[in-house]
Amino acid sequence: MFRHQGKSRTLKHNLQIATILSFVAGIVNVTGFLAFSQLTTNVTGHFALFISDVANFEFWKGTVYFLYIFSFLFGSFLSSFLIEKFRDNKKLNVFFLPTLIECLILTSIGLFTNLAETQYSDLIVCSLLFAMGLQNSLVTKISNAVVRTTHLTGLFTDLGIELSQLFFPKTHPNTKHIKSTIKLRIYIICFFFLGGFIGGFLYSRLDFKLYTLIIGAIFLLASLFYDDMRYSLIRTKRRYNQRKNY
Repeated sequence: MFRHQGKSRTLKHNLQIATILSFVAGIVNVTGFLAFSQLTTNVTGHFALFISDVANFEFWKGTVYFLYIFSFLFGSFLSSFLIEKFRDNKKLNVFFLPTLIECLILTSIGLFTNLAETQYSDLIVCSLLFAMGLQNSLVTKISNAVVRTTHLTGLFTDLGIELSQLFFPKTHPNTKHIKSTIKLRIYIICFFFLGGFIGGFLYSRLDFKLYTLIIGAIFLLASLFYDDMRYSLIRTKRRYNQRKNY
């Protein structure tokens, strides 16, 4: 699900990566909000608050929202930069580095902010937004902009459009493709909700607090290593079959 790109990428691959990453984003979204009362998976609300502060000439107050926005942007930039930088390296899974960085950020926040009371909540929010920028850029590059997992506004918009297209088969005859994209978007929405529900339950009910973020990192690492192991097995099987044919 991480390696296939372009024409070799199928709906199944997109569904697999969408469920994992939207689940993790749901965990981060709820955990960040419960811990810091800030949105940590998208910047739409932060941009509105930034403009509001600037309009009221409270430039210093608005700086923190600018940093939030910049953190998400920088995460997106770095993810894409690393993918492009190592794209020609056939031995390296180019999507490994952005995913590993995201895992390290989530794990570090989960561990160190629970070991001691932190006074740098804005820095943590910036780190979470940076991680979500990494993830959003990563999945956009993999899926050729078909999958987005860190926010739902665009998803609900696209879902509404595609549902309406089903009522007009004459102008939109490719109903099979439309239904497949609807299925994909419903999966993302459902797993984002599931991640948020589990994140909220772990954070509040089981008192995991920011340790909840480590659960997201574990899911990411497990999916990444599963993908690498599966890829290695497929390559080994192909080599075996080639030798057998000779």
